[in-house]
Amino acid sequence: MKSSVSDTVKIYKNVQLGKNVVIEEYVLVGMPPKGKIDGELKTIIGDNSLIRSHSVIYAGNKIGDNFQTGNNVNIREENIIGNNVSIGTKTVVEFKTKIEDNVRIHSQTFIPEYCILKEGCWVGPNVVLTNAKYPKSLRSKEFLEGVVIGRNAKIGANSTILPGVKVGDDALVGAGSVVTRDVPAGKVVAGNPAQIIGNTKDLIYSTGEKVYD
Repeated sequence: MKSSVSDTVKIYKNVQLGKNVVIEEYVLVGMPPKGKIDGELKTIIGDNSLIRSHSVIYAGNKIGDNFQTGNNVNIREENIIGNNVSIGTKTVVEFKTKIEDNVRIHSQTFIPEYCILKEGCWVGPNVVLTNAKYPKSLRSKEFLEGVVIGRNAKIGANSTILPGVKVGDDALVGAGSVVTRDVPAGKVVAGNPAQIIGNTKDLIYSTGEKVYD
């Protein structure tokens, strides 16, 4: 299968597309951010990627193989995104984030600067990560601190995670939670503010089967 790029797509200078890439209608790839000129930052999209209509990918992103977006996804500049990453419709990823392999980000999620999403983590719809402890303060941009989501951690829908919080490997954040402090590996948290309510290894279905290995 050859790459398929719609006639309505705009690809800026210094963009490297892998093999078998599909780009749907009205997508912008390699758009230079403010203060940069067209082609100044190299943009890489890996093999077998699918970028759905009306998405915007700014310049300087390094994106791995088997990447896919929903519609109207906005990915700002200079992010590092691994292989097998999926980013849902109307999600916004700000600049200088790191998203590792096999990460699933659902629709209408907000991921600000300097966040790290580690391998295999799962982020539900309408989740908001934050990075400014004192928004609009005199020196707020000097003290931005992104969220870190650990390997195979799961963040439930409509949760908000405060700046600098680290969610441990294999942890589970219940839907609608407000996470104000670090979540230990393997723990289940829920509520506002989120509190530890159990261990992921102890979760069972109504049938008695374990939820996670």
